[in-house]
Amino acid sequence: MNILIVKLSSLGDVVHAMPAVQDLRAARPDAAIDWVVEGGFAPLVQRCDGVRHVIAFGLRRWRKAPLAPRTRAEWRSFREQLRGQAYDAVIDLQGLTKSALVARAARLAPDGRRYAMANRTEGSSYEAPTRWLADVAVRIEPHVHAVARSRELCARAFGYEVPHELRFGLRASAAAAGDRQPCVAFVHGTSRADKCWPEAHWIDLGRRLVAQGFGVGLPHGDDTELERAQRLAQTLGPAAQVWPRAGLGELTDRLAACSGVVGVDSGLSHVAVALDLPHVQIYNFDTAWRTGPLPGPGRTRQRSVYAEPTPSVDAVWEAWREVSTA
Repeated sequence: MNILIVKLSSLGDVVHAMPAVQDLRAARPDAAIDWVVEGGFAPLVQRCDGVRHVIAFGLRRWRKAPLAPRTRAEWRSFREQLRGQAYDAVIDLQGLTKSALVARAARLAPDGRRYAMANRTEGSSYEAPTRWLADVAVRIEPHVHAVARSRELCARAFGYEVPHELRFGLRASAAAAGDRQPCVAFVHGTSRADKCWPEAHWIDLGRRLVAQGFGVGLPHGDDTELERAQRLAQTLGPAAQVWPRAGLGELTDRLAACSGVVGVDSGLSHVAVALDLPHVQIYNFDTAWRTGPLPGPGRTRQRSVYAEPTPSVDAVWEAWREVSTA
């Protein structure tokens, strides 16, 4: 059986869809699973257990120069890959017009079907064409975690119960997994300024970790985050290191080599959860129920901490002590 997953972006959403792939593999061992994703996230999806082929979708880049020869060539290549395999099931886990159109453009096997969500869930984007262009639209409970939403859609499409076990199947390189360092990564950057944690809080937390013998790793994804990382490193001293800007594959390996991660609600924090690292996720809004680490048997190594206007250093520190000794 050939299955195509359509989950294009963003980083956190892509990570949240990975457990659905692991469920499918367990329920249908005969399944060969391909995944359409924005090109920038392809290196991460390539590390997801059970994904046979990753088909890179370049809409973000194509929009900048829609008539350029390179854009036309890349679009032709993408369409050829999308239609190169006949699929028994195409599952739109995104719920947007662009993902619905990608799912519609994929080639079905003679008895193949396209599946999508029939409704919006709380706090998530949704556009009606996703259900109009599908063969089967599955209604999902509106108040649901982002991970559970994708798992439920796949389970309903294929007629199995969602497993109790939660696995992301995200692999780091063997070298990274075997070379754990006494370093805690600070995921301080996010696409929304109102999700950030005050720099003074990062400094206080960093000093507490350094006093216990940890180093501090400071990733960054743009110039604003780089400047913040440099300020934090300058204040914390030689134990804090600004990481070089890197692609998702290298960043995943760097995180996997750390003793743990403290981060705001952002894509890299969700990668830390998928790697099952000790992790504290900081929320300034009451949305951890939808995107934060999921509680459950055997899942004591990640916690979310929420408060308004922002969690205190003491609250985050206590959470870190709990997850780092779990």
